[in-house]
Amino acid sequence: MSKVLIVDDEPDLVETLTFRLEAAGYEVIQAFDGLEGLDKARAESPDLILLDVMMPKMDGYHVCRILKFDERYRNIPIIMLTARG
Repeated sequence: MSKVLIVDDEPDLVETLTFRLEAAGYEVIQAFDGLEGLDKARAESPDLILLDVMMPKMDGYHVCRILKFDERYRNIPIIMLTARG
């Protein structure tokens, strides 16, 4: 089963994405700020990360940059999410 990490500070969006992904057979891990997302990415090594851009504690760009510069996590695909226009 593929593991997806959702990192977003909007609980309603996280729950909606979780519901849809679990219904499609994915295991979902949730995080609600950038720092928690980074910690869970390192602990869980997900197959895919859905990462919000604007979050408390650490923004999505910073989380992405840290993961992509680390040999252990650089091959995890990251899809950036944003509500910015």
